[in-house]
Amino acid sequence: MMATTHALAGVALATLLGVLFPESAAGTSVIPIAAAALGGLFPDFDLYAGHRRTLHFPVYFSVAAAAAVFVAVAATAFVPAAALIVISVALFLSAAAVHSGMDALGGGLELKPWLGNSERAVYSHYHRRWLRPRRWVRYDGAPEDLLVAVAFALPAIAVYDGSVQTGVLAAVGISAVYVLLRKPMVIVTQVIVDALPASVVTRLPARFVEDFR
Repeated sequence: MMATTHALAGVALATLLGVLFPESAAGTSVIPIAAAALGGLFPDFDLYAGHRRTLHFPVYFSVAAAAAVFVAVAATAFVPAAALIVISVALFLSAAAVHSGMDALGGGLELKPWLGNSERAVYSHYHRRWLRPRRWVRYDGAPEDLLVAVAFALPAIAVYDGSVQTGVLAAVGISAVYVLLRKPMVIVTQVIVDALPASVVTRLPARFVEDFR
């Protein structure tokens, strides 16, 4: 799924926590919201280095998130001064876990995932194997991906105003543009790769050229 969809999933988590516990740090500060959005984005920082494997941990992120939630609950009750930090960390890890799991519901790891040729969705270090794509969302940038992004955005749009609402609306706008450009981008990439010398192509991540050469 799109990076913006994952970021908005994190924002939705933070929004839910803020609504359920309005007096908590999640309900009174934008820092946990930002941490959740960053956690939703974080696994995709491996885009150019072992994508969906290097920073994707569907099991380990989930375990770490559960532990962080426990610490956050304890800190809120006994060390209120630390609540903002631990809640932000818990939301970051929870959003990263959700991201890693959501990737298994989308398409495979390939430049043209709408073809459905790849059986690699996300790598589970715990199971030591690739999890297969479920293709509930056919590929990142598919129309249904935009629908998921909008669904995650709606709670924050309804609850917040100001910079949070603006950021969420901007993410939805970026998502819409990406959906329109998703397939044309592959055509452009193919033209560029075809024009590059072999010495340069060999330095590119394999998944960026395997469908073209």
